[in-house]
Amino acid sequence: MKIERIEEMRLSKRDDKAIGSLLDGSFGVDYGTRSFFQQRHHIRLLMRQKAAVIGHMGITIRAIRMGGKLLTIAGLGDVATDISYRGQGIATQLLHHAIKEVKSSQCAFFLLFGNRPLYAASGFKSVPNKVRCTSLIGVKTGEVIELSDSELMVMPLGSILWDEATVIDLVGHAF
Repeated sequence: MKIERIEEMRLSKRDDKAIGSLLDGSFGVDYGTRSFFQQRHHIRLLMRQKAAVIGHMGITIRAIRMGGKLLTIAGLGDVATDISYRGQGIATQLLHHAIKEVKSSQCAFFLLFGNRPLYAASGFKSVPNKVRCTSLIGVKTGEVIELSDSELMVMPLGSILWDEATVIDLVGHAF
């Protein structure tokens, strides 16, 4: 099985639908046939078994504020492995590919929201920052909120130090 990298603009309707089905089955949440939870990504990483999508990760590039600093970061979201293929290293392979992809970019950090050992083992660190973002419920803009227990994890990609004491402003929705 090999990993496919698809830019969002090149995502076919068939793959879009297959990713939506994978996400529905993986999370038990009705994505409403969407291939994303809150917003589309810039890059999709897929793994297939024959034609079936069995693994997915979305990478988003955006600007955030860490205190007074405006930073370019990458965010990881909509991570899913087909239930029938879990425990076979698919998520690990996709994550290592995602890290390699993001390290070759101009991003200062790679962020995600989660707490799985897979992420820590791959170099992400849990951080205690409050996170300010726009809530999106049912793909509708909600209020600006501050989360104090966000399960934010960070991987530094350069020389900038992460400030664990400041509020992280996502300048939009979470991913």
